[in-house]
Amino acid sequence: MNRPPQRPTPPPPARALTVVSADGSRIHVETYGPEGAPAVVLAHGWTCSIAFWTEQIRSLSADHRVIAYDQRGHGGSPAPAGPSGYSTRALADDLEAVLAATLAPGEKAVVAGHSMGGMTLMAAADRPLLRDHAAALLLCSTGPSRLTAEATVIPGGPGARRTRLTRSVIGAKAPLGPVNALSRKILKYATMGPGSAPDRVDACARIVHACPRGARVGWSRILAALDLEEGLRALDLPVAVLVGTADRLTPPVHARAMARTLPQCVGLLELPGMGHMTPVEAPEAVTARIRELTDTYLRAEKKA
Repeated sequence: MNRPPQRPTPPPPARALTVVSADGSRIHVETYGPEGAPAVVLAHGWTCSIAFWTEQIRSLSADHRVIAYDQRGHGGSPAPAGPSGYSTRALADDLEAVLAATLAPGEKAVVAGHSMGGMTLMAAADRPLLRDHAAALLLCSTGPSRLTAEATVIPGGPGARRTRLTRSVIGAKAPLGPVNALSRKILKYATMGPGSAPDRVDACARIVHACPRGARVGWSRILAALDLEEGLRALDLPVAVLVGTADRLTPPVHARAMARTLPQCVGLLELPGMGHMTPVEAPEAVTARIRELTDTYLRAEKKA
């Protein structure tokens, strides 16, 4: 008897903990790998969870201490009590709470954020704990503003009509329903490259469909009105940028503009044919970029 595919799951964590954010929200955190190894912090995107980083966790935890957490309302982190719990300030608060609970005073880490996770880093640009703990950052498949205006999920040229339709699609309140052939096809079109392997499409579909509707809708309103340009300009740290050339949600126009704006951009990597879900679509490339950052800004610094 064939079992239905399951959501991807990382290896068992070395430790699981709950941290409390500034407004009392509880954030689920998992750590992997050996204590004392170079630290990596992973912040996932909208409608995802720790499981989204499964391949990075499996690879990096062999010789890194990997810290991953579920954004509020996702995975093991409960949704906030009301609409006020959805904000870019809350994203920054949650990241600070995770850094404070998992890193020793003065301990540095490479912090990688995908999509809304990258927006989290921009939102936290002026936060003392990010500046204290971040040796370098990776902004992966993300953007600081104009998300609905620049997205190409809806066919046609840019303009008010496409922006309006994009906002309605992203903010749709209808349940996503079961993962099936049609839902996989829709998700692949909207979020992944045309050549994405079926198993990776299925993995993304199962992660996204597991996101509670309330959190999906609550965060969609924040993304539709997002403006983190000031935070982007304030990220005065070594920052690498990565994007798929077939990304419809945060197209390369965002990545190229960020690379020009960042005070210390240390490289823009465009992955041909890849869509928005780069850590799942191109896990080796994303993991390699994180390793490059740890080798440069953590291991080399420790040797010096």
